[in-house]
Amino acid sequence: MSKKVLLTSVCRPMGPQYGDASSVGYELLHRQVTRAQGLFSPRTVNVHFSLEYIAENLDAPTVVLQYPSKRELIRELKKGYDYIGVSFLMAVMHKMKETVALIRQYSPRSQIVLGGYGTVLKDEVLKPYADHICREEGVAFFRRLLGEPAVSMPYKHPLIVSWLKVFGWKVSGTGKIFAGLGCPNGCDFCCTSHFFSRKHIKLLPEGKDIYAVIERYLDMDPSLVFLILDEDFLLNKKRAMAFRDCVIKGGKTLSIFAFSSVKAISQYTVEEILEMGIDGFWIGYEGTRSNYAKQQGRPVSEILTEFREHGILALTSMIVGFDYQNQEVVAKELDGLMKLKPALAQFLIYGPVPGTPFYERIIRQNLLQDVYTKDMDLFYRRADGFRTMIKHPNLSPEAIEEIQRWCFQEDFQRLGPSIYRVLETRLLGCQKLRNSPNLLLRQKSAYLAKELRAAYPVFLAGRMLGPNAAVRRWIGDLQQRIHAELGPPTVTERFKSGLAVGAALWTALTLKLDLFQHPKLQRTAYRTPGSRWSAFDLWEEIQRKVSSPDFSIQVELQHARKQVWLRLEGALSSKDAEGLGQRIRDSLARSKSRLVLDLKRLHWDKVDDLRPLREKLTDYRSRIRLVLPKLSAAHPEIILLASMFHHYRG
Repeated sequence: MSKKVLLTSVCRPMGPQYGDASSVGYELLHRQVTRAQGLFSPRTVNVHFSLEYIAENLDAPTVVLQYPSKRELIRELKKGYDYIGVSFLMAVMHKMKETVALIRQYSPRSQIVLGGYGTVLKDEVLKPYADHICREEGVAFFRRLLGEPAVSMPYKHPLIVSWLKVFGWKVSGTGKIFAGLGCPNGCDFCCTSHFFSRKHIKLLPEGKDIYAVIERYLDMDPSLVFLILDEDFLLNKKRAMAFRDCVIKGGKTLSIFAFSSVKAISQYTVEEILEMGIDGFWIGYEGTRSNYAKQQGRPVSEILTEFREHGILALTSMIVGFDYQNQEVVAKELDGLMKLKPALAQFLIYGPVPGTPFYERIIRQNLLQDVYTKDMDLFYRRADGFRTMIKHPNLSPEAIEEIQRWCFQEDFQRLGPSIYRVLETRLLGCQKLRNSPNLLLRQKSAYLAKELRAAYPVFLAGRMLGPNAAVRRWIGDLQQRIHAELGPPTVTERFKSGLAVGAALWTALTLKLDLFQHPKLQRTAYRTPGSRWSAFDLWEEIQRKVSSPDFSIQVELQHARKQVWLRLEGALSSKDAEGLGQRIRDSLARSKSRLVLDLKRLHWDKVDDLRPLREKLTDYRSRIRLVLPKLSAAHPEIILLASMFHHYRG
């Protein structure tokens, strides 16, 4: 029998008010990047993507829990699991211990697997809490542990969407694309680089693999924007340019945020980057004398200026606490960065993480503060980038932490809320690209204009509640510039502006009172024999039984959305249509699954009669949605299908 697997994060609630480090929570933006921006901080919950990715690629029945409460975890543990994986970071090791204690109490026969970047700690630290420790790519590790045969990359890619909110309103959905792990740059402080021994693991080996994931997301929801999770996406130029070719051929205007370095970016023109659909980057600014290899190339000031002029937003990361820095040096470096007007900026304290060269140097030279040498558990709990862990040659720990707070405040007070800085960058890009000889860039200009128009309601709140008079005037001026470019607001947009002020004030109140700041449990079951998924074996069998040399089927069990997506490609004969229809009918009869039937890649010039397929599926039409190609409405089969089944709209 298959082993049963449970994969979980540590338990909520999380945050400094519960004894955690300053930046620990569910949100990278609000807890870290825009932490000083209060009610203006954009909000999005970051789940442990790796758990969903691993679960998607196992054969065993698997359940994933994202941020369960202790009560919710206990309830799940009582169902009995053979293996339980716990994902954690070093700063929440204390919560990992609590989670493991619950597992041992309520599911004592389960084998415990620890994973995530918290496993940078040595075996003697972690072994008391685990039967197995995963310090590698997780799919291969778990399949080997379960005795499942190895599978080659690219693996199955789960579709995971997070929602960005401003003043509590959803403004965009982001599809997460897991393109790679690790980084060859090897910066001395970088856990993610040294965790994988400075190797780059391409989860999506080729550009076409990355674009195929984007196509699946767009089928699900054409309005999505994208985040490519890869430490230095543009470093591999061959893969990036192959991806660009796919985007150009696809002809769709994309909005992609990626991580990259000055070294990697310097290989491309700004036009090539925009042609990839990339209009946002996380870039390591670090420090003017940090001298990392990844910073070699074009001057960062030149790159950031050009990006901003072309509508590409930058999230810059600066480090405080380098040996060469004192308060005056940091102030000068900050001045230089502020002149470049990044849309977002992060400031982290130079900290030693086990497994990195910086940590080894600190230990070797006895530069770890004595309080942490005597109490390593305290070191783990505070190692979040907001506490000074080392003995600095020029500054006290308190001085470094105060400088960091000052940097965040100066960024907010000088440049204003990031949501408006993003809009100013988009305005510049809209104007710059409007008359480009490149059709893709003109289409990008139109896309940015649409994005700006959708943001009309946020300006009144900024003019009223901005951090100081200068910023409030700047927001008002930006509003006038955008109105001059795109037209005055409608009555509806003016009404929404008033609502946005109320939403902003409500956001401020909930922050002050710590209301609604914690996510609900997200539970996703993969391949479990519940009533809704009792026929998952039949769905997967369709792919094997019906495919032929001229016709193929891709089956995707979208567990989180509780639906099945069938993609049909090639020439489908009447005989094949009848067999396919019967198998789909059998699967629908034995389950409660919803079905999305994707017909975009059928060879419609060879389609004569899909009547057998229609007749077999008629009784289940309420559970079936179609994805149809953009062909002439005169095609008889499309007219018949569209009259019987609803179109899929995400």
